[in-house]
Amino acid sequence: MNRPLLAFLLVLAGPACADDTHIIVQQGRAFRPSEITINRGESLTFTNNDEFIHQVYVAGLFDTDEKAPGQNITESFPETGTFEVRCHIHPKMKLVVRVK
Repeated sequence: MNRPLLAFLLVLAGPACADDTHIIVQQGRAFRPSEITINRGESLTFTNNDEFIHQVYVAGLFDTDEKAPGQNITESFPETGTFEVRCHIHPKMKLVVRVK
């Protein structure tokens, strides 16, 4: 690989590697992945890839509005601990977030 191309690719990869946001997909009335470990202060972006509305909440931390198919919402986790993310509309949906 030539050096200019390698340098260009490293510049492109740099911000992606430093990103503090993780993608969680809502699909099949489930969160994918169903468990994740992140650092304090990082965020999760929830992407609704289902054909119906979803919502996300963590008791005492956040409670979002309903999101239509194709919409995203990003929530941060400013505290350490283990949290359960749920959907009011589909109560069986559960995501375990471990924040270190």
